[in-house]
Amino acid sequence: MNGRGRRNRRRGARFLALLGGVLTLVLFAGAGGASAHAALTGANPQEGSVAATAPRAVTLRFSESVALLDDSVRVLTPENRRVHTGAPRHADGRSDTVAVTLPRGLGTGTFTVAWRVVSADSHPVSGAYTFSIGKPSATAAPLPTADDGDPAATALYDIARYVAYSGLALLIGAAVFVLGCGYRGSVRRPLLIGWWTLLGSTLALLLLRGPYERGTGLADALDPAVLGDTLTSRSGIVLVVRLALLAAALLVPARAPMREEGLPGRGVLALGGLLALGLAVTWAAGDHASAGIQVPVAMVSSVLHLLAMAVWLGGLAMVLTALHRPDEPVPAPVVARFSRLALASVAVLAVTGVYQSWRGLGSWDALTSTAYGRLLLLKTGAVVVLLAGAALSRRWTARLAAPSTAEAVPAPRVPVPVVAGGGPAPAEPQADAGAGGRAESGGRTDEGGAGRGDDRGTGREDDPSDTADDPAGGTSARTDTEGHRGLRRSVLAEVTVGILVLLITTMLTGTQPGRTEEETAAATAAADRPNALTTLVPFDVGTPGGRGRVQVELTPGRVGENAVQALVFGQDGGVTTVPEVRITFTLESRNVGPIDAEIRDRGGYWTADFVTLPLPGLWTMKVTVRTTEIDQVTVEKKIRVL
Repeated sequence: MNGRGRRNRRRGARFLALLGGVLTLVLFAGAGGASAHAALTGANPQEGSVAATAPRAVTLRFSESVALLDDSVRVLTPENRRVHTGAPRHADGRSDTVAVTLPRGLGTGTFTVAWRVVSADSHPVSGAYTFSIGKPSATAAPLPTADDGDPAATALYDIARYVAYSGLALLIGAAVFVLGCGYRGSVRRPLLIGWWTLLGSTLALLLLRGPYERGTGLADALDPAVLGDTLTSRSGIVLVVRLALLAAALLVPARAPMREEGLPGRGVLALGGLLALGLAVTWAAGDHASAGIQVPVAMVSSVLHLLAMAVWLGGLAMVLTALHRPDEPVPAPVVARFSRLALASVAVLAVTGVYQSWRGLGSWDALTSTAYGRLLLLKTGAVVVLLAGAALSRRWTARLAAPSTAEAVPAPRVPVPVVAGGGPAPAEPQADAGAGGRAESGGRTDEGGAGRGDDRGTGREDDPSDTADDPAGGTSARTDTEGHRGLRRSVLAEVTVGILVLLITTMLTGTQPGRTEEETAAATAAADRPNALTTLVPFDVGTPGGRGRVQVELTPGRVGENAVQALVFGQDGGVTTVPEVRITFTLESRNVGPIDAEIRDRGGYWTADFVTLPLPGLWTMKVTVRTTEIDQVTVEKKIRVL
């Protein structure tokens, strides 16, 4: 039997080593700088731009690497009809850039680009913008919002994540209460509840992952193609590894052989610890810790934070369960061991919580200006209440563990004389009823009977039900009962607040970190600012039909290399062609220029890819338009280059 157990443990160790390798690859393969929750930082065609001719592709650039879905990029016509684009792909081998090709003959008007991708931290993000071909027009296509997804699928996915947290806390907490604290009571039911809860919620997450990522309905949860895509994604692999770890958890015996100090052997403790560590890693692999700054440190911090939470809150649930079992009282050494473990868990939670708060917030202002910061403040308040309950529980625990007066100084056993016939001696009237009854019913009138009667009579102080005549014993029993009741109340309050903490934690893991929200807001503001200096230059050569305007775009309109695009509009407002357009730039205050842009005709619009403006300042842009062989005009415009 022992040999079979050793073989099972060796197989379990090899299995865990394999799973550890898979998790390492999933976590750190290609891990780099990211900001958790991708933000759109650039697009071509640009938002709000007007192109003379239809572009050949739509390219999107994000703040971090993103995973693609089948319809990550959709292009809609002004009539809200979907354009048949190419399959989305990572452009130029970059994981942060997405492109789709466009067909010919798109027509003119305002087109909508809607996108939905999966961030490096496994959260889907979406958005939309518009651009125009020829000239802007009205559009019937609605602009999707950032939260554009199926509400039912999103709600069920969030519920499954909360249930998974609860199952993990109960499973690890119950296991630690047995393996780490030496509790010998019945724990089969809590362990099974935690195991089945975590198993069921993980399966639900695996099925709901597809609709959650795509923003589609629940019908896609059972679609084989969608499920297949989920199983091959990073999030799907992590969930499958979690299921494998739960299967391996069946190898850990619920009733392990105990050492003399009441704790199981090192092999069982090591196996249980590795399984708990692996389960915690599957959370960190699909959470904010897997993307952003200091990923390796954040991963370790997230795993320790989750394990400390599970040991503390799950252990509290076990203490509360054990205190409601009068037939299985909790031994004082078990409570003392858990109290030390809980104190250590609180210390780990404090250190890792401070680090994760700094990493997720990025600034003090984010505490109140972002949803993540406000949730973090709420969680901090709940944890403070939880710590107050823990302090009260420690007081009750110390009160129960301290020896009572009756236990410290045993009451003296005063023999009660017994006369023949079982009655008490007349000289001892205070003992006549109880002693006489006991001796007469259980003793004999001979010398041996008297001895047995004496034993029963003097055993009065050892009877737990007879405390009325024993003031010391009655006080001890009342103190013990009061202590257990007080401990049950304080632990119940801790568990209640702990459930609230778990709920807030689940919400935090699905909320964009404050640091990322600020970076996204900055990127959005930068995107909202003109990425190109657009200038309209009216001209009139003095001939019939010789009036119009030139739209000049300088991208990005900053010091350094810039691209120049010029589009000529005729007197009727439509795009027109002319024989020649020239553009020069002069910074008169610094005697720089003129710099010839050397733009070339690209079939209706004029461009130059590289024009270097070396200094910031107020530049003079001269635009020369020639409409015929002999008719031309030069117009000046001031532009500010930053």
